[in-house]
Amino acid sequence: MKACFIGLGYIGLPTAIIAADSGVDVVGVDVNPKVVEKVNKAELHIVEPGLDKLLKKVVDAGKLRATSTPETADAFFIVVPTPFKGDHEPDVSYVEAATRSVIPFLKPGDLFVIESTSPVGTTEDMSKIIFAQRPELQGQIHIAYCPERVLPGNIIYELVHNDRVIGGIDEESTEHARSFYGRFVNGELFATNSRTAEMCKLTENSSRDVQIAFANELSLICDKAGINVWELIKLANRHPRVNILRPGAGVGGHCIAVDPYFIVSAYPEQARIIAQARSINNYKSEWCTEKVINSILRFELANGRKPVVALMGLAFKPDIDDLRESPAMHIAEAVMAAGTGAEFRVVEPNIQSHPKFDLSAVNDAYDQADIVVFLTAHKPFKTLSAECEGKTIFDFCGVFQA
Repeated sequence: MKACFIGLGYIGLPTAIIAADSGVDVVGVDVNPKVVEKVNKAELHIVEPGLDKLLKKVVDAGKLRATSTPETADAFFIVVPTPFKGDHEPDVSYVEAATRSVIPFLKPGDLFVIESTSPVGTTEDMSKIIFAQRPELQGQIHIAYCPERVLPGNIIYELVHNDRVIGGIDEESTEHARSFYGRFVNGELFATNSRTAEMCKLTENSSRDVQIAFANELSLICDKAGINVWELIKLANRHPRVNILRPGAGVGGHCIAVDPYFIVSAYPEQARIIAQARSINNYKSEWCTEKVINSILRFELANGRKPVVALMGLAFKPDIDDLRESPAMHIAEAVMAAGTGAEFRVVEPNIQSHPKFDLSAVNDAYDQADIVVFLTAHKPFKTLSAECEGKTIFDFCGVFQA
């Protein structure tokens, strides 16, 4: 079995590595020549615990190599981004471009799977593109959709142990896809059709977004009411049927902050709660920004000088290097662009450098700061003292609420 993975990002590369470790001969394709070079040197271009050793193992064994163009294989996997265009409308141009790139290499009996988050109907649309160019393949290849559902920081375990939803354009396609994933997935493989599988991915992340919006809305209410939201949630969750999530500085990442818009864009009249949850979670970032800016202005009035402000964390969730759609990034940029004249110390312990920010060490930034703003609850932050006289601390993400 030979598989070709189009896209070697946060999902494509780990999946390609796990597939290679299961015995599949894998060729990974990426448009970024630096990514191709790093993979062939068995060097990770992302941060993911344990993945570096597994990458070296499969590259050294000759089971995984990278290139910039597709080639003949038995199975093709589309794992590329689906960004926005216009007013949060999903852009499937990368999926379409990736699909078109493999069409010349398809042959009867091949498997073609889309893993990229996609609007409902995308798999069917890609099948039409394939058959328009290669009509002789109609009924001869197997086309399916299988969304990822992994947690950054625990990807190796979850790729193997999580259940998967697999939806083909017909039953035979579904079974062929299940057969491939069964090589390395120990979780249960649930069969459905492609449209349901596409909606399932969007539904999972929209559900999370709505639950987080409830927690974030509570944090806004509690701030007005003078109530400690962390204590409130802890107490409310003692109810046997209540499980309120933790509030934060907003919602980020390539899934929860993005996928709900795919539903809202296609079904604006019906997706009212989903749309409102997106609005609440976006507003939380603006609220945090305003809180920090006002604190900077108050400090200068009270002390006659500009404060030093530590902005702690840029990633969208704890202990990873992923900055995509990060509310922490948005807040840091907005606060620094507000023209307050404050000195800033930006901290992100999971990356070595950033094109926009001069990064500071955790302890240096914390010790020097008059105002400390926790935007992401990274583990190194939790070792800092919560009792710092003379500092103003904004714990937007619950660093000191363990």
